[in-house]
Amino acid sequence: MHFGIIQRVMGLLLCMFSLTMFPPMLVSLVYDEQAILPFFDAFLLILGLGVLLWYPVRNTQQELRTRDGFLVVVLFWLVLGLAGAIPLMFIPATALNFTDAAFESISGLTTTGATLLTGLDQLPKSLLFYRQMLQWLGGMGIVVLAVAILPMLGIGGLQLYKAEAPGPVKDTKLTPRITQTAKALWLIYLNLTLACCLAYWAAGMSFFDALCHSFSTIAIGGFSTHDASFAYFNSALINDIGIIFMLIAGANFALHYRAATCRSLSPYFESSEFRAYILALALSLVMVCGYLFWALDDQSLLSSLNHGMFQVVSFATTAGFTSTAFYEWPNFVPVHLIFISFIGGCASSTAGGIKVVRCLMLFKQGLREFAHLVHPHAHFEIKLDKTAVPPTVISAIWGFFAAYVFSFAVLMILMMMTGLDQVTAFSAVSATLNNLGPGLGDVALNYAGINDVAKWISCFAMLLGRLEIFTLLILFMPVFWRD
Repeated sequence: MHFGIIQRVMGLLLCMFSLTMFPPMLVSLVYDEQAILPFFDAFLLILGLGVLLWYPVRNTQQELRTRDGFLVVVLFWLVLGLAGAIPLMFIPATALNFTDAAFESISGLTTTGATLLTGLDQLPKSLLFYRQMLQWLGGMGIVVLAVAILPMLGIGGLQLYKAEAPGPVKDTKLTPRITQTAKALWLIYLNLTLACCLAYWAAGMSFFDALCHSFSTIAIGGFSTHDASFAYFNSALINDIGIIFMLIAGANFALHYRAATCRSLSPYFESSEFRAYILALALSLVMVCGYLFWALDDQSLLSSLNHGMFQVVSFATTAGFTSTAFYEWPNFVPVHLIFISFIGGCASSTAGGIKVVRCLMLFKQGLREFAHLVHPHAHFEIKLDKTAVPPTVISAIWGFFAAYVFSFAVLMILMMMTGLDQVTAFSAVSATLNNLGPGLGDVALNYAGINDVAKWISCFAMLLGRLEIFTLLILFMPVFWRD
């Protein structure tokens, strides 16, 4: 383990993150708020910590290995989440203790969107902007951003990218150089954010709300500048724009890159994962919208379709926005919404969950087992996009699924041991492990009512889900630390 280079990279990344305190300071200045000093103090503290880490090992020149990359990514998301809590503690309007501030910061960076803040409409705009910005940075992954803009990470950039990038296949690069891949992803991410912001603004949002909600929409985050989330705007058009951009952000960004490069929509239609993504959404839409129209007498067809579509897409992509009190909907609908978050979005997207491609491979593996029962001596291949999937990838997916189920069970039991009821514990773990945000029971509105131990368990679940289980759990394996 090359601890010197790990410390050097951590210091550089913290120094880079300290610069994110300046945009909220600018917002505070524009709106004449008294919140510049807390963000400036946070800048000094984070920058100082970064320099203290970097300076003693500034001349260390070693190549990052795969193990080093895993440790850097886990440490950085953890340290960054804790560092991001500093301004939340300093701002008098929130007066958060360390546990609550860390929960809010980690929830933002992991794009979970679980919050314990209330009265958002009265909070300083600089603070609201900061929360949204955390989600935007965490959406594509600040580590990928670091690989793109810090040439000194070029040699070991692949290790960081592989450890952070979502999806079952970590070695796929869009361009020959990993820094070019990271830049291409961030360029697409930036353009989508700009387009989403302009669309929201044109539909009636204020520019501030449009910018903030574009951050959390493209990041599949779920934070809002209002307690009522999208219900505050009471606009079917704004809901429709949110649906479109959540669908786009939940798709594989490699498809966006290929479609932009060849100027054709054919990459989407040729992708098995994207077709499964749309099919799963369509089935859920039919179930939820149809049942709402049948069960809610006071709902018109258009209203049922709009709110049903919005909530299905929001939960399926793990964005977690709400356009109405979904937890008050009858019968199976709230539970169904929680369950579709387990599938999540596509690989290499900003969404959470298990990912569509893994669920598709598990389904095809199940079909193959049925075929083997009928034809025990036949050989059946599992194909994705007309290409045979290597057995090692199938084994890795089953390993991921097993680790996911085991982690979920342990986390839920721990939550219940803290005193939470079954519904609250189940939905809280579902919402944090899938990076969804809203749940049921005591966490339907926010997480302010749960105890501190449950909040820290939730923080661990958020990191576990954001880093896709193995990246974090591997650090607890003795084999990881052996030479």
